Amino acid sequence: MSRVIDIAEKQGARAESVGYVDFYSDALKASEEFRAEYFNRLNVVKSSQMPLERSPDGLIKHIINERMNTKECCLDMYMQILDPGKATGKSRHLSEEIMYVIEGEGHDLHWDVRFNCDHEMEFTWDEEPKKFEWSQGDFIYIPPYVAHKRVNTGKSEARTIVINSRILKPMGFDWFEQLENAEGF
Repeated sequence: MSRVIDIAEKQGARAESVGYVDFYSDALKASEEFRAEYFNRLNVVKSSQMPLERSPDGLIKHIINERMNTKECCLDMYMQILDPGKATGKSRHLSEEIMYVIEGEGHDLHWDVRFNCDHEMEFTWDEEPKKFEWSQGDFIYIPPYVAHKRVNTGKSEARTIVINSRILKPMGFDWFEQLENAEGF
């Protein structure tokens, strides 16, 4: 019996009816082109090269972004600027997020996620958020896929540095949703 399977496998392995491709050769060429192009990317990003964006999540200044031609290939990083009494939008993404408070005070609201993978992936989020107070010098961790929103409760502008990993995107997990826009954006 195994002899019959071996012959069928050998015939199928070279069956030209499936056609030929250049996937491997193309990958080698793409890697060579990337390495050549990589050396021309930025090592230092000057403040004047960091663009502002009026995004659905509010006003942000991109420090590192995959579209900014930097040598950083794993992280996106931006400064979020919140006027007194204002809040970001509400979003969630499969990558974890970290935030450092440069100035200001406020709180984060986090709606924890629960999931079930019995037959399909099913996600639910808490009805009521957890509240995390923050002020200058604090670090905040936002777990993967937790819905979250940032609120400036101070009398002056709040500025935070936000960092997300972009590693999950090429793995097929580019799950990023804006659930509510920031007021005025």
